[in-house]
Amino acid sequence: MKHAGTLIVFFLLTVTGALAQQTAKGTVFEDTNGNGQKERGESGVASVAVSNGRDVVLTDDRGRYTLPVDDDDILFVIKPSGYKLPTDDQNLPQFYYIHKPAGSPELEYAGVEPTGPLPESVDFPLIKTEKKQQFRMLVFGDPQPYTEQQVEYFDRDIVSEVAGIEGYDMGITLGDIVGDDLDLFAPYIQSVARAGIPWFHVYGNHDMNFDAESDRFADETFERVFGPATYSFNHGQVHFIVLDDVVYPRSDGKSGYIGGFTDEQLTFLENDLKHVSKDKLVVLAFHIPLIVPEGRRTFRIEDRSRLFDLLKDYPHTLSLSAHTHIQQFAFYGEDRGWHRENPHIHYNVGTTSGDWWSGVPDERGIPPTLMRDGTPNGYAIINFTGNEFTLDYRAAGYEESYRMSIWGPKVVPQDSWHGAEIFVNYFMGSEKTRVEYNVANSGWRPMGKVEESDPYVAQLREKWDTSESLLAGKRPSNPVTSTHLWSVGVPNNLPTGKHTVQIRVTDMFGRTFYGTFDYEVVRPGGN
Repeated sequence: MKHAGTLIVFFLLTVTGALAQQTAKGTVFEDTNGNGQKERGESGVASVAVSNGRDVVLTDDRGRYTLPVDDDDILFVIKPSGYKLPTDDQNLPQFYYIHKPAGSPELEYAGVEPTGPLPESVDFPLIKTEKKQQFRMLVFGDPQPYTEQQVEYFDRDIVSEVAGIEGYDMGITLGDIVGDDLDLFAPYIQSVARAGIPWFHVYGNHDMNFDAESDRFADETFERVFGPATYSFNHGQVHFIVLDDVVYPRSDGKSGYIGGFTDEQLTFLENDLKHVSKDKLVVLAFHIPLIVPEGRRTFRIEDRSRLFDLLKDYPHTLSLSAHTHIQQFAFYGEDRGWHRENPHIHYNVGTTSGDWWSGVPDERGIPPTLMRDGTPNGYAIINFTGNEFTLDYRAAGYEESYRMSIWGPKVVPQDSWHGAEIFVNYFMGSEKTRVEYNVANSGWRPMGKVEESDPYVAQLREKWDTSESLLAGKRPSNPVTSTHLWSVGVPNNLPTGKHTVQIRVTDMFGRTFYGTFDYEVVRPGGN
């Protein structure tokens, strides 16, 4: 009887699984009239990739595809270069179909309503456009508003700078779209839609359904609003891969989340890359950085290794993350699991919310929110040419030329020991950056890269702790070691009077940028 019961249970599970497994079919077509519906005379598009989040298939010569689906899948088209995706009235790309016949489980924030039976045909429209070799995109890290007032800060401080912007093909937000209150997705979307360009989204740890019992159901509200949390698309000579790298709950016995990838995601990535030529630039976007601080397990290194294994045949790569509310780069070589001679560049982007909207509000009523490493809040820009790229960072509220802060004493004693230093915080700096100075036309000399906190940040924080009355706003977080800081002793063997130090920065792409610092040399004792 024991064996018979086991067979009955096995049979029931098999039947249930068979009933859940279905085959989806449809057509990827050129939507010539832009109404989103396949109509007579609109041709299918051949050799376009379509996925269920695991398998990736190519359409036939008539644009048709078939894919297996279960009762909790999202089908999506992987946009080829030379085409645009349709967008809704808030510039969200429409490239997916959610198949959840029973809908999402009951959660605090609403997930997907029951979708009902699988349609007879799941079709995906594409809009033909030029195939660009050069284009630019905007990159937002962590808007992360916890209140509607912080959505307003984001809208006025960040979005107002890019509203109706020209010369950009798309934008992307690298997770922590909101700060746990998923009802704030709606006002956030209304704000970022003002940019007027298609906007993609990455899933972050503050975008989760925290009451979900498993990782599979932690992104139900995100799916309802934005679609799949793992997907890809092509533009120009670039293949973009967006990955949900928030694993929740953890499987190592500790509470909370950890950075990593599931087997299903890595299967998708492997299948996706089978259809990507080796000469393309592969750009990966996720929320939690690959960088693992010493003594902290913030990302599963074994998953990073598996990712690098899948990318080993691609010489042109870049990965993007946010999450840390600082800005930094990591260069992965063979010593850390990368399989190619040229290192993999990982860019951990500074955030739009900066240091969580902290500091004394300015004349606009918006907190300055300077990050703990001295990076102003702002957003990144990626400039693509073929399979190459350059990176820029725009500090919110500043001129485009503002790329570094320079801090030092206003006055030093002539020909006397003083120990004062000039500090240059080049916001996009890294080990690949060279910083030099020139004073009194003495020629360009190198500044030393230092691993310490920015004294300007420390000075601002000290203001809060030495004040004898409460200051307006929220106290900023304590400073941390900056990875993009250089210093040199202030020259004082000069004639008395005012002097200007010229600063020259050469970035990892060979571009040069300049800054200046003014100070005065005085005779000790005032004589």
